[in-house]
Amino acid sequence: MEIIFSTLINGLSLGGIYAMIALGYTMVYGIAKMLNFAHGDVIMIGGYLIYVFMATKSPLLAIVLSVIGCVILGITIERLAYRPLRGASPLAVLITAIGVSYLLQSLAQIIFGSATKMVTVYDFGAIRLLGATIQISSLVTLAVTVVVMVALTLFIKCTRLGRAMIAVSEDRAAAQLMGINVNAIIAITFAIGSALASLAGLFYLLKAPAVSNTMGAMPGIKAFTAAVIGGIGSIPGAMLGGILLGMIESISYKITAIAPYTDAIEFLILIVILLVKPSGILGKVRREKV
Repeated sequence: MEIIFSTLINGLSLGGIYAMIALGYTMVYGIAKMLNFAHGDVIMIGGYLIYVFMATKSPLLAIVLSVIGCVILGITIERLAYRPLRGASPLAVLITAIGVSYLLQSLAQIIFGSATKMVTVYDFGAIRLLGATIQISSLVTLAVTVVVMVALTLFIKCTRLGRAMIAVSEDRAAAQLMGINVNAIIAITFAIGSALASLAGLFYLLKAPAVSNTMGAMPGIKAFTAAVIGGIGSIPGAMLGGILLGMIESISYKITAIAPYTDAIEFLILIVILLVKPSGILGKVRREKV
């Protein structure tokens, strides 16, 4: 019983991290209609910023400054790299996104070196629940993830800015004719996604207190996988895909026979879901107007 409970908690907390990253992917795709493959590297930058600002001896201040730094980075990437390509082909934008990803990794390696940096943000300790030893950091991750997801959903549905995002997502030209500043909406979307990536970086450091220039590569790919599984462009889909992927990973690691093939299993499930429902579990097939 305790093994099942601990696996459940670990799967939900890991899935929450994937969901937070996937939300950045899905919001940018839903509103700007582009895939920001540099998004995973914002996690890495957030980790390094926490590493730098931990010199203040205040974990809370380091986290806040990391979030602010990642928001500025996200807005800068959108303004300098993606906005000039707004009318370009999807292939050109995709190649640019990959280039930005490698640029961030290379800059991090030049500045901080290739050696892994150890970062201890805060030790929450562990507690016993239902006979299982549960890391409090996992419960904190799960709780913050739920709060963030609820807040983001309410923000999108209940605020004027959120409705403007929906309008830009549905029809960018019509939204602009209605007086919505499309450039500002897309920049805000990048800012929100980057803030979520920074928090995801924090939660990764709570699980494994080490940061390197490739820290965000695999989490970024898995979060993108989660977004596609749930339905790229769908906020509930990103949440569902992240939780599903986290649970699959947690269960697979507990089964010795299949633990080495966990990544392969996750991507195989992605292929199967796309074969059955190409738009993802909660994705909608959009008809193109001609």
